[in-house]
Amino acid sequence: MTNEALQVNQAAGLHSLFSGTRPQREEIDSFHQAASLRPVLPRARITRTIAVAGGKGGVGKTTVAVNLAMAMAMAGRDVMLLDADMGVANVDVQLGLNPMRHVGHLLEGLCTLQDLVMPAQHGLKVIPGGSGIRRLAKMGNGEHAAVIRAFDDLIQPPEFLVVDTAAGVADNVAMFAAASDDVLIVVCDELASLTDAYALIKILAHEFGVRRFHIVANMVRQASDAKKLYEKLARVSGRFLDVALDYMGMVPHDEWLRQAIRRQGAVVDLWPSSRAAMGFKQLAGAVDTWGKPAYPDLGRIAFFSGQSMPAAGW
Repeated sequence: MTNEALQVNQAAGLHSLFSGTRPQREEIDSFHQAASLRPVLPRARITRTIAVAGGKGGVGKTTVAVNLAMAMAMAGRDVMLLDADMGVANVDVQLGLNPMRHVGHLLEGLCTLQDLVMPAQHGLKVIPGGSGIRRLAKMGNGEHAAVIRAFDDLIQPPEFLVVDTAAGVADNVAMFAAASDDVLIVVCDELASLTDAYALIKILAHEFGVRRFHIVANMVRQASDAKKLYEKLARVSGRFLDVALDYMGMVPHDEWLRQAIRRQGAVVDLWPSSRAAMGFKQLAGAVDTWGKPAYPDLGRIAFFSGQSMPAAGW
């Protein structure tokens, strides 16, 4: 079966699973082979890394990442936010920042990761990914791995690192998510959102050994709608994948959130009493209840792993 035929078959199967029609036979992806991953040394962590992912674009992933990181910073936590949507990054835009450097300068050896750190409101620290830069949009796996390993050299590692991943299920998304301690999946009330979220969970489970995912429903009208989205995803994942999905609640549809984006600020900062802000604050508060990260036996590159390995092997 060709790659194009396989993708078409997978898309049709996922659509039938979530729409309630009879599912087709499950195809097994050949995204990455576990045998090609290099083993890693045991990690001595002081930073907890949270990857925010969503599969498809348009689910509000960056907005969730920005407001989650800001809410944690406002609660007194030491938080860093990495814009890992290389080439089309917009975390800096949402926060009204004007970076002079980006990850491309790091890869070219023109600066260190520490040089990229930008201060934002309430002590939040931001590492911009760069926007409208063709080279960054076409970064290879070795370059993504180099960015991940650069965090080992930070002078003062933060308490938390929030990683805003790109849209889709490409290699770079999986790499940044798999390199994190926790994966927060953002879904919204669209069939494509659920199918793409499932596809990403499947890749991370099969190829990287990730077994636990946190789920948040974004832009929903009421709590019952959010719970239904989670239950659909959990039902299909439980049927075909050996993973655990944790429901982290919802962020309601809120006009104040749209206003915050227009104002280039986080809604938790500009309108802290709004419904959306309360949802983000609850999500931020729940992070401490997630328990100790469970590191899988499958070796992989990770943030703050303290290793010095060549970038090849992905």
